[in-house]
Amino acid sequence: MPGGKGWYYKFWRKSLEDMNYDVIVIGGGLGGLTAGAKLAKEGKRVLLLEQHDRPGGCATTFKRKDFTMEVGLHEMDGLHAGDMKTRIFRDLGVMDEVVFLKVPEFYRFVNGRYDVTISHKPEEVQEALSKIFPNEEEGIKAYFYQLMNIRKIIKQTGDQPENTIGEFMDSIINDEDLKLILLGNLGYFHDDPYSLSLNYYSMAQSSYYQGGGNFIQGGSQVLSDYLMKVISTRGGTVLLNHFVKEILVEDDTAVGIRYQSLKQNEEEIKIAHASVIVANASIPQVAHQLLPKPHGEQCINEMNGLEPAASLLTVYFGFNKKLKDIGNQHYSTFIYNESINKLADIRPNNHADFNQRSFTFVDYSQIDSKLAPDNKAVGAVCCIDYTADWESLNKENYKKRKDQAAQAFIDRLEKLIPGFRKAVEYYEVGTARTVERYTLNPQGAVYGFAQTPIRVKTTIKNPLTNLYFASAWTQTGGGFSGAIFSGYLCAMEVIRKR
Repeated sequence: MPGGKGWYYKFWRKSLEDMNYDVIVIGGGLGGLTAGAKLAKEGKRVLLLEQHDRPGGCATTFKRKDFTMEVGLHEMDGLHAGDMKTRIFRDLGVMDEVVFLKVPEFYRFVNGRYDVTISHKPEEVQEALSKIFPNEEEGIKAYFYQLMNIRKIIKQTGDQPENTIGEFMDSIINDEDLKLILLGNLGYFHDDPYSLSLNYYSMAQSSYYQGGGNFIQGGSQVLSDYLMKVISTRGGTVLLNHFVKEILVEDDTAVGIRYQSLKQNEEEIKIAHASVIVANASIPQVAHQLLPKPHGEQCINEMNGLEPAASLLTVYFGFNKKLKDIGNQHYSTFIYNESINKLADIRPNNHADFNQRSFTFVDYSQIDSKLAPDNKAVGAVCCIDYTADWESLNKENYKKRKDQAAQAFIDRLEKLIPGFRKAVEYYEVGTARTVERYTLNPQGAVYGFAQTPIRVKTTIKNPLTNLYFASAWTQTGGGFSGAIFSGYLCAMEVIRKR
């Protein structure tokens, strides 16, 4: 035998070290954390690797001065008795460690013609909107029937061709402003009503009306940190600042990974093995960068016709006072530009200058968010964004355009909330490029693939029997709920098969 007994002993020890995991999770977003936590709870030896310095992906926070800035969470839908997240969180002990705060209202909609506050209670919304739009009472009823009975509707329609939410709204309602009001939070899901799956929208939106909106006290990092803790306290290992370079494949089976620490002066490439690989990385990244060419091409073919969804731009604000003190009474306000007169205007507006682009403003001080000292507050502006709008800019112009965007939104909010500008103590801008940098999602697509009717009907098959996907890029879709569902369903599939 080459090298004698000493070589064999070293090889045996190395193999033992490399094979000490049942499951390797690539990525520490909510999908990977949920999958890892469930599998660790079920006794699996889990290794999770995350390239960022903290777990969570978009479910993270960061500190600036006195302020804790919430990266992604405005409100989490559901958490009612029938919500799958309620079952998942109870299973993983989340409810005992994480405080969920009810958001006071769904959203306020403002477009220069109407200023309407939408409740989380369907009956209240129907009554209020029927008074404003008395000729649209039947259409309003049809809209809420679609949302509140979506599971039954999907069973009845089966494999029939599916409409978009835009087509559906046009079929039941005539008044264009009413359509805009009801789709006020469209940016939670997609950038265009005429390519967004009706069924996907209905499932997601109905969850807000059934369970209300919820914010995690202290920010979404609390949830991510807790899920990481579940993995580590159950014998698993979480490696932050570690980047997976390749999925190792032998005989059409994933057998491990090559990875590297991103800490300074640590260039050694390491190997870990496991009988199951869970990819929380985006499916395009897995296909193009992590898998060997034949298996990657197979995965690419599965994605044929699917496109990454839009990204988001966020302006993070720290305020020197609570905005209640200057008259703001709403948690979440959707400001649509007056130039948007119909649903077809929404997509072009998402490419407009920032002094015209529609946006959301969230005032976290309307609840006991614990994101700022008692006499201060945190808020955020958020709008649809695209990496293509930033790619040609050098460092200086990139910084300049970010500041122009922030100033445009500050000017617009000053008109809506007089005294807003003076209340701003700190602000910082994150663009689609920022999202791409920290999450590695291609084009900064926080929602994974665009949830078109074709996407909803498409199941991407794993190119390897022991490779699993757990992220916003799977069929459950994006957002906090979609990622959590994906991670848990992935874990359950692994458990059943193994």
